Formats: sequence, C-alpha cells, structure tokens
Amino acid sequence: MKLKQDLLDICFQHVNKRISDYNNEITLIKESIESNDKVSNEEDDSGNSKLLDDLEKNMNYLNEAQKTKEHLGMVKPNLVSDTVVLGSIVKTDSINFFIATSIGKVDLDKNEYYIISILSPIGQLMKLKGVGHSFEFNGKHYKIKAVL
Repeated sequence: MKLKQDLLDICFQHVNKRISDYNNEITLIKESIESNDKVSNEEDDSGNSKLLDDLEKNMNYLNEAQKTKEHLGMVKPNLVSDTVVLGSIVKTDSINFFIATSIGKVDLDKNEYYIISILSPIGQLMKLKGVGHSFEFNGKHYKIKAVL
C-alpha cells in the first residue's frame, strides 16, 4: 500500500536525521575533548567532565535512535490486518493514526496523520481493536472507522 510506504518513509527520514545529528554532535564533542586535552595543562578538568557527560548522553540517544530504526524495519507496509497492529493506519471519527514510532503529527497528501508507537498509551488503547471499536484517551472519545 503506497500510503503506508509513504508514512514509513517519513519515519525512516525522521530517524535517519536523528542518527545523523547525534553522530555529528558526538564528533564535535570528541574534537572538543581532544582540543581541551592539548591545551589544558591544569589539574581542573571540569570542562572535560561536562563534555564526557554530553558525549555519554549523545551516545545513548544515538543507540536509542538506532533501536528505533531497527524497530521500523519490522513494519511491513503490505501487511493487512483487521485489528490494529504495528504498521496499521487507523482512521477514527476524528484523527488518522499510523502505528510505527513516536513522531507526532505529519501532513501527507492533504491529510493529517499522527505517527505513534504501539507502546504509547494511546497505541496500547488501540492495539488489537478493529473497525467499530471505541476507546477514550485524555477525555476524548474515538471510534475506529477503518484499519488499513
């Protein structure tokens, strides 16, 4: 299904950008650490300590982004299911969802889609429900009109 593939492509673009950004940040931090090591003859290495903390954080973020990319690899755009599963497009009476990873709202072909994770609170409410089922999230009532 072309719509699913287009939404999945948006997900991959998003996660690939995150991976690239984290790699760039890690490179900059490593260069700063090396620069500080060459310049600093002082006992005080609090600047490097902060940089090392930032390096560790960015490496963790990169690791999470890579896991997200692997998770997206499990989405099968041609999969057809009567119930909400990973890779489903869910059309409700008010909002369209794509179940993949947590990105938020995107516009595609003059329609809005909320790209969410199956593990998110609202994803868990929809999981394995089919057409005609209803659920409530944050005080708002939703009725599933289609699962693609």
